[in-house]
Amino acid sequence: MNETRTTWKGGLLGLHALTALHPGAGAALGTVDLPVQRERHTHWPNIAGSALKGILRDACREDIARRDDLGHLERYDDNKEKDKPEDRAGRRKGSSRRDLADATLLLTELFGPPTGGSGEFAGAVSVTDARLLAFPVRSLKGVFAWITCPAVLERLQRDLALLGEAGPTLPQEPQDEQAIVCAGGCVCAVNGSLVLEEFDFKVATGDAKPAADWAAANVLPDTPAYAATRRRFAGQLVVLSNNDFTHFARHATEVTARIGLNYDTKTVKDGALFYQEFLPAETLFYSVVLVNAARTRTGGADAAALLQSLGGYLGKIPVLQVGGDETTGKGFCGLRFRQTSGGTS
Repeated sequence: MNETRTTWKGGLLGLHALTALHPGAGAALGTVDLPVQRERHTHWPNIAGSALKGILRDACREDIARRDDLGHLERYDDNKEKDKPEDRAGRRKGSSRRDLADATLLLTELFGPPTGGSGEFAGAVSVTDARLLAFPVRSLKGVFAWITCPAVLERLQRDLALLGEAGPTLPQEPQDEQAIVCAGGCVCAVNGSLVLEEFDFKVATGDAKPAADWAAANVLPDTPAYAATRRRFAGQLVVLSNNDFTHFARHATEVTARIGLNYDTKTVKDGALFYQEFLPAETLFYSVVLVNAARTRTGGADAAALLQSLGGYLGKIPVLQVGGDETTGKGFCGLRFRQTSGGTS
């Protein structure tokens, strides 16, 4: 049996929630009518890779749509042997800038053709689910702490191995009701203990600073506006046991009542009272982005060139909107895309 090996390049995408975030699950099994997406086996919140890929495609399309030479860019459906130049120009005439950008070869090499031509070829970009890295929890001192756990950090190391990188040094696993903080002091700890929500944790031996420093340097956005946040993250990251972390990831989200009123009677409309779950602001996710060579009929750019192109588009985007309720200010995330060395699968 022959094994097919494909050389690809990769990058790490970091998402930091600036406002409450609702990556909707679309179905409710409990008391919350509109829950967030969660992994089946861990019940940790996540963002589906399919949704994230669509969001990235839309962001890149908007950048291409602003180009002055948009009408002259090569399209994925151009057939130079069959069509005359005036025919191709006529086909472009009357389309919106968004539609024109959606069919450019610049975009479709990365993400594939639009729906009508999706059978032509697949895009070169693969996006994994965005995975939870650090979750904000209310603290009695220091306002709040970012929490993580050994299972999250171990999975981060495996994901980074896909990109040819080593992750941060892992701290030892704390016992339940214990916490590992950053050496040099944690603003949330007092006299060897810290209180998260209504739970008291004893500070255990260990150091969370390598993980905190790595995340601040590689996942949080690297813009000047984030300088203070990166410094604060290094003093407020806490490593809990897997069990304690899972409890907070399940039960420390925001649940908001949504109400629609009858304009005349000022009473609730029938069926207009429902409960919606949000991930709190400051939640930190990461996703692995893999880029192959172009799969167009006539070949195209290699993986390195396409990764460079994708990084150029995403580097212009300071904020990305993820999930529902955009018009009510939900889901705005700081973005960080860092190209890595890639690898071979």
